[in-house]
Amino acid sequence: MYAIQTLNKISSKGLDRLPREQFETATELTHPDAILVRSYKIQPDEIKNTIKAIARAGAGVNNIPVEHCSDRGIVVFNTPGANANSVKELVLTGLFISSRNINAGINWVQSLDKNDEVSRLVEKEKSRFSGPEVQGKKLGVIGLGSIGVLVANAAQSLGMEVIGYDPFISINAAWGLSPEVKKASSLDQLYAESDYLTLHIPLTDKTRGIIDHRKFEMMKKGTRLLNFARGGLVNNKDLKQAIEDGIIGYYVTDFPDGDLLGNPRIITIPHLGASSPEAEENCAVMAANQVRIFLESGNITNAVNFPSCYMEYSGGYRILIANKNIPNMVGQISTMLADNGKNIQDMVNKHRDGIAYNIIDISDKADKDLIQKLNDIEGVVMVRQICPRKMYKTPTLSGSAEND
Repeated sequence: MYAIQTLNKISSKGLDRLPREQFETATELTHPDAILVRSYKIQPDEIKNTIKAIARAGAGVNNIPVEHCSDRGIVVFNTPGANANSVKELVLTGLFISSRNINAGINWVQSLDKNDEVSRLVEKEKSRFSGPEVQGKKLGVIGLGSIGVLVANAAQSLGMEVIGYDPFISINAAWGLSPEVKKASSLDQLYAESDYLTLHIPLTDKTRGIIDHRKFEMMKKGTRLLNFARGGLVNNKDLKQAIEDGIIGYYVTDFPDGDLLGNPRIITIPHLGASSPEAEENCAVMAANQVRIFLESGNITNAVNFPSCYMEYSGGYRILIANKNIPNMVGQISTMLADNGKNIQDMVNKHRDGIAYNIIDISDKADKDLIQKLNDIEGVVMVRQICPRKMYKTPTLSGSAEND
């Protein structure tokens, strides 16, 4: 029996992926094996010693202390792509409201006195809220992950000329991208040519404030900037100056803060990108599947701090070891097993940045002393032993898995 702690309300469709005869799910648990979370900000001291995995039902993991988890051998999962369509639809909404001045027009109508001659006033003043069509305009897409690809394809189908930039585009994303989407040779080209710009990159130390006065100086007058990725990507001070200078016609963001309120050229949306029942369900299903697969088989998909790793079960018992990615770790581990009479039936070793992960199948169970010896190897941060009940394949975007 595994215990799963839920720190937010998780869709029942996700929890249904955790059969009650094998999993206990609750908000308050004394010895949880894993955590399912959405937006709750987890503090390091809240993560109990029994935790083996944390899964965020969403793409960003800013609310999880990832580095702390890595040091403790805790796998952190996210659910890339599960909310992509929901975000894409909101980006398209932002595209239209930034272009046609719809938001200001609606607010103006709502401000009218009910006793006014509303129809006459509307006809008289509607020209104040006119704006260009998007068809035939150029959209620059920065970041071609799951969401960026959907946005690019949708904009292209609307008749826009779309150029994209992503030096790290994945094979799957490239397959999904419309051949009509042009590739920008550089970010500078994309900034200079685009009538509309949309951001779809993660927030990291390298990307924080990446859209600053130097980038604004490259842009066309009246550029519409859309940010449905992360608020910290744009330097707010430089943004407001760019608006004052007429470089940015409108800025639409799903990440409002106090600096952005009160400016008629800044349209703030209350972080609604993934706020659809479909997205919440998809994220919850994928997160639950990934935790279930990891706890039962040790296989890893969509971790942000561990390598993806899969091995077919060859019988017997399975030992899972995470260690610092330093020389001679595999040699020490295999020697330790051999010295204790354990024959390795199958083994896979993968690494990512500073973490290496090993899945090792042995014919019979390792005793507590051997597990402790493996734990005591300098550089090892986690050791688990399991006897997989059955093996699962990588979950799809919908969250389905083989053998369910």
